[in-house]
Amino acid sequence: MTVSRDPSAGALAGLRVVDASTLFAGPMAAMHLGDMGADVVKVEHPARPDPSRTHGAAKDGVNLWWKTLGRNKRTITANLGSPGGREVFLALAERSDVVIENFRPGTLERWGLGYDELAERNPGLVLARVSGFGQVGPYRTRPGFGTLAEAMSGFAAMTGEPDGPPTLPPFGLADGVASLATAFAVMVALSTRERTGRGQVVDTAIVEPILAMLGPQITRWDQLRTVQPRTGNRSANNAPRNTYRTRDGQWVAVSTSAQSIAERVVRLVGRPDLIDEPWFARGADRARHADELDDAVGGWIAERTRDEVVAAFEEAQAAVAPIYDAQDIVDDPQFRALGTIHEIDDPELGPLLMQGPVFRLSGNDGVIRHTGRAHGADTDAVLDELGFDADRVAALRAEGAV
Repeated sequence: MTVSRDPSAGALAGLRVVDASTLFAGPMAAMHLGDMGADVVKVEHPARPDPSRTHGAAKDGVNLWWKTLGRNKRTITANLGSPGGREVFLALAERSDVVIENFRPGTLERWGLGYDELAERNPGLVLARVSGFGQVGPYRTRPGFGTLAEAMSGFAAMTGEPDGPPTLPPFGLADGVASLATAFAVMVALSTRERTGRGQVVDTAIVEPILAMLGPQITRWDQLRTVQPRTGNRSANNAPRNTYRTRDGQWVAVSTSAQSIAERVVRLVGRPDLIDEPWFARGADRARHADELDDAVGGWIAERTRDEVVAAFEEAQAAVAPIYDAQDIVDDPQFRALGTIHEIDDPELGPLLMQGPVFRLSGNDGVIRHTGRAHGADTDAVLDELGFDADRVAALRAEGAV
């Protein structure tokens, strides 16, 4: 397990980011930037904190997801719909490089905080706008959540058993993909600013990044007028490819995307004769014989423990992976070698584990400086940095602006 290190070494140290978004895609994009050293200020409504603070499991009343999603962020409160809150937000934008927001399109403009107003104060600002369906089009003002993106992108239609209903993931898949796309887009915009001196607007529609990950479904429809059917854990492109139960009640996944791997697998399970079948030479043809291949592979695996199966596959240089839960991940030596799991000291819960940054750099690795902080914990400190004196802060509090 890895413990956070000196934040001054972060690759994005000195980058200033305002996270004015809620729930998952926008806040996760800000988290990625914060992991790499950016100074992220999380802005929440004084009376309505980010709903992610109450999403999912809790321990002794302390939300656990927020500890990860809110990490590396200083937290302040501001009611952006009030005159005082608008003043605070403009002051933040003026000294920042990036603002991330996910209000319904048109909301910032209604508050007098659209890109024109922000760029007038700070021409180099990058405004990342994250919404369900983007800033234009007939759906632009619809409420947008990852579930809707998973439905409309084609993901749900192609996921599930052939005779079952479309299937949604049990976590924020579309939001997570959109967060990575947004962080990438922000860095592209900042790179462009290096040449032009000017910022720009990033428009992320949550429905689009996940659509981009789903392979050639659009081209297939255009050229063949067919759609990818639901195949469960099987693939239409290769076989054997499935999950298989072991003798000790565990599960493993097998993939044979490469022809050489497919041949190694059937040799391992005692069916080298299958290699001589005319249909075995192509993945799509093997997929049409998935029942026979699953019987051979699944029967062999069912007679062995998970550890025995993994060891035999590794010796045969065939592709297998145990199907892990969280405990398996924490205990796995590969994740330990990568430093995937970080142990961070939290003021409420003490030492706790969480997944770390999503990649490593040889010179400026990501860091976790602290876990998600309390609602508004840094309001006074940030306002002081922005030049608000004690009397003005008191007036803002009296107004309900912070």
